[in-house]
Order: sequence, then structure tokens, then C-alpha cells
Amino acid sequence: MHFIKLIRPINMAIIVLTMYGVRYYIQSVNYYQKIDDSGIDFFLLVFSTVLIAAAGNIINDYFDVKADRINRPEKLIITKHIKRRWAILVHWIFNGVAFTIALYLSAKYQSLWFVFIHLLSINALWFYSMLFKRKIIIGNIIVAGLTALVPLLVMIYFKVGNSNNIPYSEFNPESWRPIIDDTIIYLYLLAAFAFIQNFAREIVKDAQDVDGDKLIYVKSLPMVIGERKSLVIVGILLFILPVFYTGTAIYNLNVEFLSKTVPFLCASLMNLFVVAWIFSSKKSSLKLLNNLIKIAMLVGVLGTYYLAYFHL
Repeated sequence: MHFIKLIRPINMAIIVLTMYGVRYYIQSVNYYQKIDDSGIDFFLLVFSTVLIAAAGNIINDYFDVKADRINRPEKLIITKHIKRRWAILVHWIFNGVAFTIALYLSAKYQSLWFVFIHLLSINALWFYSMLFKRKIIIGNIIVAGLTALVPLLVMIYFKVGNSNNIPYSEFNPESWRPIIDDTIIYLYLLAAFAFIQNFAREIVKDAQDVDGDKLIYVKSLPMVIGERKSLVIVGILLFILPVFYTGTAIYNLNVEFLSKTVPFLCASLMNLFVVAWIFSSKKSSLKLLNNLIKIAMLVGVLGTYYLAYFHL
């Protein structure tokens, strides 16, 4: 049970939902063209991604033991329930299995993309935990960037798999185009907003952890400019989604568009609520703000299933 808590099962579930949601979306909007998709290979890709994320959570807690004794002593697991040497061993096993899967996928699809992305993620999480999380903004950008990479990884999987198939010919139904349908632009937007939402959430988490982070010499944004100014930046970041949604809704003002984008309307309204709370209250509950931002991200992820159903 302690080990399960260590790897953040809710975060792992969100990764799985995101990747399968993007897969479902791509398959749905490209119903008129052949898409090369192996269920086993895709499962392995998801599994390897989850392993890397879990290993990242373990190594992050490994380096944060001293800070966690102050920030969240009730959630301290490494040293309290799991020995440090076992934590580092499991971390390397997880990364080793994930990289082995990447080697298999790269060999099968004749592309180094899987090896490159897995190596990038493994090293980014290691150096984030050991070094970059102590640097202002840099650590936040790394975590937000890796979050945005999750839906893009699924796109790469389909593009690589499809480009390795029979050359496209309109006279051959068994061939397909290497360029997936234009509605794929939604996935780039999903990745962009995943970056923005997670960037904002990381700043809120830094504001929560100020006391303990001082012990491990972290130089976070709330430490440098203060909690209040940091939350103003969070409010500005979260305001981007409602503005973008409103502009898009005005441009496509019709009932069909509004009905198909209900999840993004909900996420936008949640962001507006958080922004209003930040700017109207002198003292905000950081834990509640963190949870609301995370729920808005989850609503956006579930939107991939909703859009796929309506074939936007």
C-alpha cells in the first residue's frame, strides 16, 4: 500500500486515460483511412510511459525526504516505510523495463523516436529531482513539458507506425496517408493547454512547499517574488484557456459546436472560478487551488473521449 502511494496512482491513471483517449480520438476522426495500430504495442507504450512516470515520482521523493518531513510528514514514505536503497533499486528497474520496451518499439517500427523520447524523459526526471527543481522556473517548465509530451507521444506512435506501412495510394485501400487528418490540430492544443495548466499547478505546489523546500535549498518562484505575486501569475496562465475557448466559440457560434465542446466549457469555467478566487481573496487555500486545477486538467483529458464520440 505504501509503495502504491509512492508512485501516485491517480497521476498514473490520468496518464493512461490521456493516452487511450488520444488513441480513441485519432481512430474516430480518421475513420475513412487505414491506421496501423497494434493493441499490444500501444499497451506497451502506455505501460512504459507509466513506468517512467512512476520512477520519476520515486526519485523525486528520494531526493525530497528532508523537505517532506516538514511539508507533508503524514505522507512521508521513503525512510519511514520504504528503505532508500529499495526505492532507488525499484526506480532503476522501472526505467530499465521502460527503456527495453522503447528498444523493442524502435526496432519494430524502424524509428529512434521511442528510444529518444524515453531517454529524454528518464534523464529529465532524474536531473529535475536532483538539480533543476531547485532552480527558479526551470523545474516547473520540465514537469509541464513532460506532461504535454504525453498526448504528443501517442501522435508520434501513429505517425511512425503509419509511415512504416505500404506507400499511400488512393487506389489501394490497404495503404494510408502518413499525414493524419487535419483535426489532429486539437491534439496540439491539448498538449499546449496541458503545459499551461500543469505549469500553473507546479507554481501552486511550490507555494505549498516553501517551508520544507528551504531545507534543500530550492529557489522557487514563490520564494523569490512571494506567494501573492506567484498566484497572480497562476491566474494569468489559467485565464488563457477561457479566453481561447470564448474566442473560438464566437468564431464558430452554433449549437453543434457548443454541444461538442461541453468538457472544454466546463474546464474553462473551472479556470475562471480559480482566477476569480485568486484575484478576489487575499488568502487562498493552496491545497484546494491545486485540486481544482488538477480536476480541470482531468476534464480536458476526458474531453478526448467526448470529441471522439461526436467525431468533431
